[in-house]
Amino acid sequence: MAQSRRCAIDELCWDHELGAYFDYDWVRDQRSPHLTAATVAPLFVGIASPAQATAVAETSRNQLLAPGGFATTLEPSGEQWDRPNGWAPIQWLAVNAFECTGQSSLAAAIRSRWLRTVGEIYRHEHKVVEKYALRETAGQRTSGGGGGEYPLQDGFGWTNGVTRNWLNEKPAHDVTAGGAAPPPDSEDTESDKPMAASAQKQR
Repeated sequence: MAQSRRCAIDELCWDHELGAYFDYDWVRDQRSPHLTAATVAPLFVGIASPAQATAVAETSRNQLLAPGGFATTLEPSGEQWDRPNGWAPIQWLAVNAFECTGQSSLAAAIRSRWLRTVGEIYRHEHKVVEKYALRETAGQRTSGGGGGEYPLQDGFGWTNGVTRNWLNEKPAHDVTAGGAAPPPDSEDTESDKPMAASAQKQR
């Protein structure tokens, strides 16, 4: 059954030319054209081949890796899961997916950028929130993500858990150095700069 499911995912969701997995729209009986963070799920559960994992890592680095972490989608729809928002569970999924498939540098970049983002907001506002804007808008620092049907929530369980785990795994002084510079992105602007942070404040 597991092998049958793996073959079905390859047949329905894998796009060799685009180097990524895509959701399958069973109502329309066609593959979704929208790249999302779900592309890393087959890596996380161990069904991607080494070649597929390498392709997903390259696609993700070029399109989903943002200055503040790993993007959920590329769509600026105004909904809370879309661009520019980033979420802690998505960062966790992506980092573990890339670590277990040998893409350690990409995993480290996502982890450090996310911690810088969380640290920046904590340093200025002394709180942790449910989601974060992974890009600045028109040069203005954002306090957290937005959009959707309810206000940004303070707290927040999964942000606390992911952030605390990663700070415990890696000394804060190493985290504040951050990852590599953001990759070129034709959609990015000068305002899409890495969010300088003080993750040390999280300790």
